[in-house]
Amino acid sequence: MRTEGLSINLATVRQQWNLVEAVEACARHGITCVDPWRDQIAAVGLDTAVKAIKDNGMRVSGVCRGGMFPAADAAGRQAAIDDNKRAVDEAAALGADCLVLVVGGLPKGSRDIGAARQMVLDGIVALLPHARASKVPLAIEPLHPMYAGDRACVNTLKQALDMAGQLGDDVGVAIDVYHLWWDPDLEAQIARAGREKRILGYHICDWLVPTKDLLLDRGMPGDGVIDLPRIRGWIEKAGYKGPTEIEIFSAKDWWTRPGDEVLKTCIERYSATFSS
Repeated sequence: MRTEGLSINLATVRQQWNLVEAVEACARHGITCVDPWRDQIAAVGLDTAVKAIKDNGMRVSGVCRGGMFPAADAAGRQAAIDDNKRAVDEAAALGADCLVLVVGGLPKGSRDIGAARQMVLDGIVALLPHARASKVPLAIEPLHPMYAGDRACVNTLKQALDMAGQLGDDVGVAIDVYHLWWDPDLEAQIARAGREKRILGYHICDWLVPTKDLLLDRGMPGDGVIDLPRIRGWIEKAGYKGPTEIEIFSAKDWWTRPGDEVLKTCIERYSATFSS
């Protein structure tokens, strides 16, 4: 089974282990790359998280997550920028490849998605000097349109690339197939992302039919309807050579299973995408 190039987003085993335990488990299974969430870092403390990563020789493909920039008033928007600066500091301490940005939806009481997108752009502009000084690239992650209201008002890869193009070479995109597989323009936009050298992360899971919960019922690769080998081909053709990150939220299935079973299955399914 192949583990080279595999990263485990630690949300995938968040119910089984804390960050230190998850990192140690990944190391036992020959996995050498992870992506922790900020709440997982906070639960053990940043110093402990850094030590666990270093002691186990882990690469950090990203830190989840920054973003959530839109707010109803200036104080809220500044609080979001300040929190994102702390996220940058955490990513820098862990030596992460990038900070993943889930940009945020509409402020409470608003119906103006255009204004929300402008707040996102303004927030990243305000964050960039700190990110650049810390040498932490920022990866805008477009989310499925079902999240436009509350989680992310950037919903297609084209939107994310257009925004990144206004911000500089050190702002890119995280391509998550769960959110983008449906887009008829995906192949062309992945090719564009490759030409512009903006692919900072690549996340895989699967879309189950039926999906019982739009947030917490992601499938293990191979269990749903996403053509993962085809999209992987587009990613490779675009020149991306970074980790392939498995990220699964699964409240009633994979989060209920033993962590070692989950990791073994991740390795099996990741290996299968390279043999299809």
